[in-house]
Amino acid sequence: MQLVKKFEIKSRQKMIDFMNSQPVGRVASIDASGYPQVIPMNFVYADGAVYMHSHPFGEKIGNMLRNPKVGFEVDQHVCFLPSYYFHPTDASQADTLYISVVVKGKAMLVQDGREKAAALNALMEKYQKEGRYERLDEHMPVVHEVAVIKVVPDEMRGKYKIGQHWSGSYRLKMARLIIEREGLAGALPALAVMGIRVEGDGNPVIEREPEM
Repeated sequence: MQLVKKFEIKSRQKMIDFMNSQPVGRVASIDASGYPQVIPMNFVYADGAVYMHSHPFGEKIGNMLRNPKVGFEVDQHVCFLPSYYFHPTDASQADTLYISVVVKGKAMLVQDGREKAAALNALMEKYQKEGRYERLDEHMPVVHEVAVIKVVPDEMRGKYKIGQHWSGSYRLKMARLIIEREGLAGALPALAVMGIRVEGDGNPVIEREPEM
């Protein structure tokens, strides 16, 4: 995968942190007819691998047992930028701010009870941060009743476009346009990713550089 350098996430740890900040990933396997099958999954990246829990039977499991090479993708849509931000009438100027990470790797079913329990606990820690559950261990029947899919990356690449390619003054101009179109409440999440905060008077100001 060829990436424009200024849009590439160079830090592997930042890619991992981004992945674990997102609720859904998509795993792609190859079905018996040679077609890719893409399925959204809850997941966690831990100890050098992507872990997902699953029903122990199904098409994706069959696909992975037949061909362990899979793709895994996580993305965040930050903001759509309409064409008229850049040109009065040229629709081709429309753009999107986003962050994405793509993994190519090999999938396997975790057989070791201790590793399965650790993966399931990592999933719970990610999705149920408030606790209020009993931690799983390898001796619990439920650990053996579910499948845990492990994807070990052969390649991991990240790409982002969140305004890092714009000058500070142009980024503020875009921020004002986003506020005008989305409303302040709707614009705030995108502006935060862009490193911009909005002061009490409604004016956007640069808080940090939008780097990953």
